[in-house]
Amino acid sequence: MRETMAVEAIKKGTVIDHIPTAQGLNILALIQKRDANAQVTVGLNLPSKGSGRKDIIKVEGWLFSEEDAGEMALYAPLATINIIDNYKVVKKFKIGLPDSFVGIFACPNSNCISHPEPVPSRFKVVKKEQKVRLRCHYCERTFSDSLFK
Repeated sequence: MRETMAVEAIKKGTVIDHIPTAQGLNILALIQKRDANAQVTVGLNLPSKGSGRKDIIKVEGWLFSEEDAGEMALYAPLATINIIDNYKVVKKFKIGLPDSFVGIFACPNSNCISHPEPVPSRFKVVKKEQKVRLRCHYCERTFSDSLFK
């Protein structure tokens, strides 16, 4: 039996693989926020040998850096980034959780000074046991990562 790909191959760009199901659209929103003209192919709820189901995103022409990938860490910390050139994987790395997020999420505290001022939001990543929490640089409040998903 011949296997077929559910999502077409790209010549040059980035493939974000092993995204947990239901998180692909959140990552797509982040990509479109950075580049509204990005040519993107999205596969949702696809079969996965390792986890049963997964989402996958392919971005033509954009070679993600580890910093680009770090922005997506709250949604898919165990996802894999594949950099593609001439239809071949030339670099592969896990997303991982960065030490901080800058300009990605608005502070949930409506009284935070980051709302009325023209400054990018800044959050430090704080891990308490296995739960990820984010501390706002400006108001110093700490929030569960579920508020940002």
